[in-house]
Amino acid sequence: MLENTLLLAAACIVAALLFHPKVRLSRNWRATVTPLASIIGSGFLVAAPLLSHAVNGWAFFAMAAIVLLAYGIGEVIRFNIRHGEPLLNSPQAPALLLNLERLSSLALSAAYVISVAFYLRLLASFLLHAMAIESDYYANLLTTGVLVSIALIGLSRGLEGLENLEESAVNIKLAIIAALLLGLVGYDLNWLTQPENQINYTPLADWPHSMRLLAGILLIVQGFETSRYLGAEYDAQTRIRTMRYAQLLSAAIYLLFIGLSLPLLNNFHEPRSETAIITLSAMVSPLLPAMLIVAAVMSQFSAAVADTAGSGGLLAEFSRQRLSPRLGYVLVVTLAIVLIWSANIFEIITIASRAFAAYYLLQCLVALSVSYGRRLWLQSTGFIVIASILLLVLIFAIPDGA
Repeated sequence: MLENTLLLAAACIVAALLFHPKVRLSRNWRATVTPLASIIGSGFLVAAPLLSHAVNGWAFFAMAAIVLLAYGIGEVIRFNIRHGEPLLNSPQAPALLLNLERLSSLALSAAYVISVAFYLRLLASFLLHAMAIESDYYANLLTTGVLVSIALIGLSRGLEGLENLEESAVNIKLAIIAALLLGLVGYDLNWLTQPENQINYTPLADWPHSMRLLAGILLIVQGFETSRYLGAEYDAQTRIRTMRYAQLLSAAIYLLFIGLSLPLLNNFHEPRSETAIITLSAMVSPLLPAMLIVAAVMSQFSAAVADTAGSGGLLAEFSRQRLSPRLGYVLVVTLAIVLIWSANIFEIITIASRAFAAYYLLQCLVALSVSYGRRLWLQSTGFIVIASILLLVLIFAIPDGA
């Protein structure tokens, strides 16, 4: 009982701090929240079980490699904000650069369609898990219902009202994550008092296969690129600075979570499930599963709405306004519905990872095009290395269980 009270108190304190007017109305915090909401909204709830299945006790090191790659990709996006945007917006913009950017926008639209399917399918799984219903059919049916509702609202009134949920959702999720991390600290301290307990660092029997599994979960750190498209609200320096804040904060959260979860994951041998984090958190505190379900529903819904809006806008831009944003929302939702009925959630994660890898790869090509002739040899080499890794993700990524 005391443990539950402490976790609830920790969540309330963090929530009170995040909802304080000085924080909530801070321009820097608001610019940080948008990418942060996507980064910790897309993969946090599935990260630990997925990494455990892929690389067992090496999960922390795998997570470190993933966030390091993500930070490198973030540097590419930040370079494009600083140097690419002025060139793209100038009358002298090279045709190659413009075409790469348009193709990049189309790839991002496709990635957003897939991530919307993932977000809402995960939301449905958590809701049904709370009602003790484990059924892919009902999860797909519920996801379809939510998607149709979003499409109807987007078609009739636009999505602006629903997007206001984003900041509140991320604040609540951060508060619940703080409680989860605190609970894991208590669990680990107790676990460490038993000398027979050790982390399982079993050598990987098939490390190329494990690397392909890791490539398939790049989606879990996606989201920082949203800063690239906030130019109407924030200047370039603000977007560059706050994107870096979002990546560093999310990296710290992911690494702490995976590191503290290792004792829990050590003996976790249940069949793969997108709601496995609920089973794990119940071992820490009986209060945490309910809190995580609240976090899942709020964050996944708001992230899905944000990506639907972003994808609809990008499709309208790519079609040169021949397709209106509202019709774009309907197209996004229709494609997402087709996807959830034709692939399981682990396949959707891998498809999304490949789609975002394609977008990031094109952004690397944009950066290389911008840097051409500037003699930025070190940066250009970095762009080529990151592009090469993303190409490998695009080609070799496979879903968990494959």
